[in-house]
Amino acid sequence: MPQRGNRRELLADAAIEVLAREGGRGLTHRAIDREAEVPEGTTKNYFPTRSALFLAVARYLAAQHTAALEALCSEIPADVSSEDITALYAAMLRRMATSARSQFLALFELHLEAVRNPEVSTALSAITQANVDTAVQLHSAVGRRISRRGAGLLDAGMLGVALSMLSLPEDLVSELGLDDADVVARALLALGSPQGGPAIGVLRGAAG
Repeated sequence: MPQRGNRRELLADAAIEVLAREGGRGLTHRAIDREAEVPEGTTKNYFPTRSALFLAVARYLAAQHTAALEALCSEIPADVSSEDITALYAAMLRRMATSARSQFLALFELHLEAVRNPEVSTALSAITQANVDTAVQLHSAVGRRISRRGAGLLDAGMLGVALSMLSLPEDLVSELGLDDADVVARALLALGSPQGGPAIGVLRGAAG
């Protein structure tokens, strides 16, 4: 039988898939049990209420995300350029609609829950804080400066682009150019730059 910590991670991963596929209303103990292929009642033993389920998933995503950003910031090469970071940022935008699709769909459901659940809101704030800290550090690495407000604006823009990419019809996304990750990345980075030119933005979605 898996260790308790591994079982919690298994259930959290299953909950993310349920949230992504069925939305907040579909997040039930039984649905997670089925997704995780564990005996019925397992999820309820670990997370007795639906509120506990939402909080556990929010904390799990936040922990993954902050760990990924910490690793990213610890490995910034000495010769990194703003062009390098823009390319990386564009790659993260592409990832939202592909390998990280489930995580972002779950994240949007968690944001809705956070409107009514202060604990979930607090858990999600750790993601934003990490994104802002990362933006400031990445700007500094290429000799630029960005305020925390500017980094927050970039982060909000990133979340908005992800929401549009995942929820709007593909033809409208294409018409608006939101499927051109390189162009969108440059626009978002310039949005938060005090210099008004190419800058470095928050890499939301770096976890996973």
